[in-house]
Amino acid sequence: MDRFDRIYRLHNLLTNRRTPIPLTDIMKELECAKATAARYIEDMRLYLDAPLEYDRKLNGYYYDQQHAEKPYQLPGLWFSAEELNGLLICHQILQNISPGILSQQISQLQQRINQLFKLQPHTPADISQKIKILSIGRRLKDDAQFKKIVTALFNGKRIDIHYTARGENAAQTQRTISPQQLIYYRDNWYIAAHCHHRDQLRVFAVDNIGSAKILDQTAQPTDPKQLEQFLTSSYGIFSGDAEHIAILEFTKARAQWVSDENWHPNQLGQWLNNGNYQLSIPFNDSRELIMDILKHGAEVEVKSPQFLLDGVREQIEAMQKIYKK
Repeated sequence: MDRFDRIYRLHNLLTNRRTPIPLTDIMKELECAKATAARYIEDMRLYLDAPLEYDRKLNGYYYDQQHAEKPYQLPGLWFSAEELNGLLICHQILQNISPGILSQQISQLQQRINQLFKLQPHTPADISQKIKILSIGRRLKDDAQFKKIVTALFNGKRIDIHYTARGENAAQTQRTISPQQLIYYRDNWYIAAHCHHRDQLRVFAVDNIGSAKILDQTAQPTDPKQLEQFLTSSYGIFSGDAEHIAILEFTKARAQWVSDENWHPNQLGQWLNNGNYQLSIPFNDSRELIMDILKHGAEVEVKSPQFLLDGVREQIEAMQKIYKK
């Protein structure tokens, strides 16, 4: 533990205590000798203007807050080494999940973090060399519309968008939406919003928004419980009420993995007598679920409903025709 961390920890120790702290407790908390602990106490008094007093009767140190207008705080913005490392990790994750998104703001954050580290007696390890984040299927390449959507979301404003749904021969449509929640799902961004054209909640892929214009009109709010129900009732990104339950049976070889996975908040899993694992998942639209079933190949079998089994079988038969040669 370095000098910076010990001062920070001592401050938190004094702030969170209602009674004076014996020097022995301070030594234990700071993991240092008596002389070192006494030196930090004196440094806080001399250089950081801490109202640090000693109570002879109770044989302990405390902050004298009675003669101050407000509780004492360390000058400037202070973080422990662990907190700064955590901040760097968060920065690295944000930088990696969507390169190009808010690049200017992220760069400014990095500069501020670097300034904070100048107060440390050591320089941090290069986090980018310590963490590797692999993204598959990322689509969003720039943040032109992303910034507008985020601004409208946080400021409670409506947006006019030009949107092209995914699908064969899908036409671009213009609509006004009231953004409710930004979603990062499978390496891509989505915005849950009230669509005034449909007069209902919808989920839009941000990369499918061709243009966006923030309006002066206040966004129409959605009850948080209703929004949560809309987004989490069904499997995957396809929202809406779950009307079906998929029952999947995984082989012993795959069961150990799947039993630890969270496919849906309301899933039900159970081990079968033959060693296989059965997973029950609520869903509405089967498209994404079928894709996830197929990736497990022969290690999973659809037990019900019948139309889901038929959908998987159709995909397998179509694949067989392609690879028949």
